[in-house]
Parts: sequence; C-alpha cells; structure tokens
Amino acid sequence: MAKSSIEWTEATWNPVTGCTRASRGCDNCYAVSMTRRLAAMGVSKYKGLINPGKHHFNGRVQIHPNALDIPIRRKGSTIFFVNSMSDLFHEEVPQDFIQQVFAVMARCPQHTFQVLTKRPNRMLDVLPRVLESLPLSGLGTAATSISLPNVWLGTSVEDQHAADARIPALLQTPASVRFLSLEPLLGPIEELSLAGIDWVIVGGESGPKARPMLREWVTSIRERCVNEGVPFFFKQWGGVRKKRNGRILDGRTWDEMPKCRGRPVAT
Repeated sequence: MAKSSIEWTEATWNPVTGCTRASRGCDNCYAVSMTRRLAAMGVSKYKGLINPGKHHFNGRVQIHPNALDIPIRRKGSTIFFVNSMSDLFHEEVPQDFIQQVFAVMARCPQHTFQVLTKRPNRMLDVLPRVLESLPLSGLGTAATSISLPNVWLGTSVEDQHAADARIPALLQTPASVRFLSLEPLLGPIEELSLAGIDWVIVGGESGPKARPMLREWVTSIRERCVNEGVPFFFKQWGGVRKKRNGRILDGRTWDEMPKCRGRPVAT
C-alpha cells in the first residue's frame, strides 16, 4: 500500500504493473513517468515496462500475487485506488488473477475499492464470471445482477468519442457505485447522460506537455451534475504549473463523493 496524493482517494494498491496505450488520453500518462522513475530506483515490479528512450508503455504487463494481501493486512478503513499504475482489465491480465483481486476486495469489507479502467468492455465481459466464482453467500448464479458493496467501478473519459465508446459498457456492468473520471479532459462533452452514474471527477492534464482544458468544458459538466444530483469532484486545472493553477472552481473546491447505494445492471 502507498499513501496517495490523488485528491479523491487515500491509498493506491497495484497488483498489476505495465500497460498499453488505449487512446489519446494516455499520451502523457503520469504512470509512465512514475514507472520509469521507480525502475531507475531499482523497484523490480516496474522494470522492463518501458523501452529505453521511449515515453510510453511497451505493452508488457506483469501480475504480482505477492501484492494481493496488502489490503488484508490493512485493518483500518481505507479508500484504495486499485491499479493506479496499470489497468486491471487490460487484455493481458488473466481472468483468474482478476478473480483473485476481487476475492481480496470481497474479503475486506472495511475498505472501499475504486477500480478505474479504459477497457470497460472487457470489464463487462469478465466481471459477471468473476462474481459467480467468488465463494460468498448470496452470489451464486445471481451474480450477474449484483455487485460487491465496497467496490466502485469507473471508466476514464477524455472526450466525446471516449464517452460514446466507454460509458454504455460501464452502465451495463454490475456495480454498487459507477463513476466517470473525466481526466485529462481534452475536449467538450456535450452529450453526457448521467443516468446510472453515481460520481463524476473532472481534471485537467498536468506536466510539461499538458494539453489545455477550457473552463466552459468543466462548468458544463458541473452544471449537469448539479442539476441531476450527481456528486461532482473537481480535481485540478492542471497545466505546466499544476500547483499554482490549483483546483478552485467558481470560488470554491468541489469535493463531493458518492454514497454507496447498490445498483443493478442498467436495462
């Protein structure tokens, strides 16, 4: 477990490392820079995931069974961001390992687990089978329409194209909380239905190659959340000077969080 500086979580848990570019939202991925840095520091689980001289993941994905017990050993209630350095539903992550990760989450009801993916179609495909396989009372054959109450499932959305491609699959996936991470927000999202969505995070890209985020893109989404009663979390303006730009929107911070209120599969 690593304590996290990400504003909307408390700690990170990374049983998978390595990834592959999924869309333009990945182009300046912070996890690439962090992976390179950790590999240079000699952290073995991050070695060999970025080719020398390159600035993107090389497609190699590693699973780390020895990291599975981290939440189990943490007794105090904690909000975990699962796989901040990878994607649990990457095509190279075996289904049986995903099952092991969910078994740990089921075993730790004192924690909340936030699972964020750019691959919601694979999540939709494998999750019902994963839930069916868990040896828990009440799951069994009904697992396709229920969810673990302490697991929040989300998808990353950077523009209208990503919204159209990813949100429908998320809405069909069993989850106690479904959320959207609109970070980095790279364009306006004018068609955004929040029916079935419990939480929206918005943030600009940061770092030396940060692409701009316009204020009207943010306020449009914020107003939609306010009007529909969906908690809204504004993470940052981003930019080259992330700290200087801060996270104030219209004179205040927006730190709203969802309440877990178990949802069935959308119909």
